[in-house]
Amino acid sequence: MGVVILVLMLAGVGLMLARKLPTAFALVLLGVAIAVAAGAPFTGDDSIVDTVLQKGSVALASTMLAVLIGSWLGKLMEETGIAATLVRKIVEFGGDRPTIVALGVLAVSALVGTVTGSAPAAMMAGIVGIPAMIAVGVPKTTAAGTILMGIAAGVPFELPVWQFFSTALELPIDTVRGFMVKLFPFALLFAVLFVLVETRRKGVEHSWSLTSGVARPERRGRGRARRMGDAPWYALLAPAIPLVLALGFDLAIIPSMLAGVLYALITTTRPAEMNQRMLRTLYAAFEVAAPPIVLFVAIGILLAAVKLPGAIEALNPLVGAVAPAHPVVFVLVFTLLVPLCLYRGPLNVFGLGAGIAGVLIAAGIYPAVAVLGLTASYNQVFGVSDPTSTQTVWAAQYSGVSPQRVMLRTLPYVWCVALGGLCVTAATYL
Repeated sequence: MGVVILVLMLAGVGLMLARKLPTAFALVLLGVAIAVAAGAPFTGDDSIVDTVLQKGSVALASTMLAVLIGSWLGKLMEETGIAATLVRKIVEFGGDRPTIVALGVLAVSALVGTVTGSAPAAMMAGIVGIPAMIAVGVPKTTAAGTILMGIAAGVPFELPVWQFFSTALELPIDTVRGFMVKLFPFALLFAVLFVLVETRRKGVEHSWSLTSGVARPERRGRGRARRMGDAPWYALLAPAIPLVLALGFDLAIIPSMLAGVLYALITTTRPAEMNQRMLRTLYAAFEVAAPPIVLFVAIGILLAAVKLPGAIEALNPLVGAVAPAHPVVFVLVFTLLVPLCLYRGPLNVFGLGAGIAGVLIAAGIYPAVAVLGLTASYNQVFGVSDPTSTQTVWAAQYSGVSPQRVMLRTLPYVWCVALGGLCVTAATYL
């Protein structure tokens, strides 16, 4: 039976890679198929309907809410000009020095990445940041990679990601936070190294056109500044408010994020306009958050399926036989397997990787905190270099290069980030 479940997982990967089915639909079908293969009854305890579909679909509800609030804060930062102002101030400070400008945009991208990930974060930092970097001579591929590496440097402090790992792996928030704090130095170090190395590797490349049709990118940024206006300096603290409350004061994640929303609203909006802006940005946030929420529903269903007693009993001997136990072998094997999280591969935590993580924990192969280290390390690679991820596609296309070029340029750096996270995992939790 375990072999049948593994074949079903491989079939699911094939459907996703071949784009025959959207990832969320493929995961739901895979979850139901695993439940059937595991001999689960149709209804009742540990059943297809009541356990896999009903309980599984809402298992990550707290993560979905955190994603929605993060998208809300992101929309507020976009509409009120907070994100654009941060980028413009950095660009003005950097002047015509490509490396300084790129490092500044990297810092803003990291700050935005703590609020929301994926394409919204790339857009907030990149709409002004990418044309500004290209205008001062940063190569196009490096400009796209800077945005992505910056967002990845902020992801260890992205509160919805904390909530996801806490719920999916059944770990306390404090445990998730503890590992993320250890992962952050690696993400930051290699993000900075990317900028320092890549801005000098080919020298200055002046280019005034993008595939998006922007003739003079620096003029577009200044025109946007004139039309939108800068946000007040104290409003620029909005993206840091949730992080300070959650990390510094141990406030729960959702209240911390709501505090950031209220701060951004109060510091940028007149009282008479608050209601309209609050509702307008909230409704817009639903549109942004819909794709990840659908994905989290599907992941919850898959996790419920692989945790069924029949699935655990069938998979335990197979997974236990191939999973590396020694810490050094653990690091070597999973470092070599890093590419399997790309192209929606089997180790992508926002796909089949979530199911594999559930198997590793439910079968007792690794402690949950070690699986956290594994999946969080892989997430650093997926978020930057996967040519199918929305943020990578957007940043590459806006810069006028292919996502594959961005992958090739950034992959060595995020591979090192993953290696660092795996070393911490092996040394601390195995």
